[in-house]
Amino acid sequence: MTVLSVNLNKIALLRNAREGQRPSVLQAARDAIAEGAKGITVHPRPDQRHIRPDDVTALAALLKSDYPGIEFNIEGNPFATATEAGYPGFDALIANTRPAQATLVPDSDDQLTSDHGWDLSTPNAALQGKIEQYHNFGARVSLFMEPVAEHIHAAKAHGADRIEFYTGPYAETFWADGAEAASTQASFKRFCDAAELAAELGLGINAGHDLDQSNLPLFRRLPHLLEVSIGHAIICEGLEAGFRPTVAAYVNLLES
Repeated sequence: MTVLSVNLNKIALLRNAREGQRPSVLQAARDAIAEGAKGITVHPRPDQRHIRPDDVTALAALLKSDYPGIEFNIEGNPFATATEAGYPGFDALIANTRPAQATLVPDSDDQLTSDHGWDLSTPNAALQGKIEQYHNFGARVSLFMEPVAEHIHAAKAHGADRIEFYTGPYAETFWADGAEAASTQASFKRFCDAAELAAELGLGINAGHDLDQSNLPLFRRLPHLLEVSIGHAIICEGLEAGFRPTVAAYVNLLES
């Protein structure tokens, strides 16, 4: 069965636009779990544009105390170090909160969003060392990857437990051409072939980035898919489903 891990970054982004704690990241986690999510994902970045270190600590405490069966997944660049602005470094976040899963992403500090996977065409001893370190902290380690056979073999050799497929290119093809288009089917097959290889190597398979209610019905058929991490689409679709009734309620309140 494929489970959903809800990424709360955009909840924090909206909260950070004002002082205070609205909307609440912790309440969003509770709501997601109440609706059936099996995991909570965060991707804290050094610039603290959305999820902040104190959010990571608070979420870890909440899940440990109230939801011990729910997975906590922390994403980020393992080489991100401490900053004067208060980011403690990715190593410290993993060491201090001991998540069930650490998803390692090769993003730079100035990237708008994650947009590529690890290039493991040559051995990366430093990355392998980070994987070993996070294993010692009790975390399962997943590498953000593109569906490239050479890199998947290398992920296994570097000691990863899982890979998370970067699904942005699949989503873009789907949106442009539709589910039945040869281009979309070819993109999906590329991921299927890569998933079969990963499973043969003993790697678990996660996926994330731009998956939504339109393109997920096809992608959920990916062989051996264990988990999808979705955040941006949930917030966008939530606005579309609930925005108009909320506006009407405010108008009625003011006119009553």
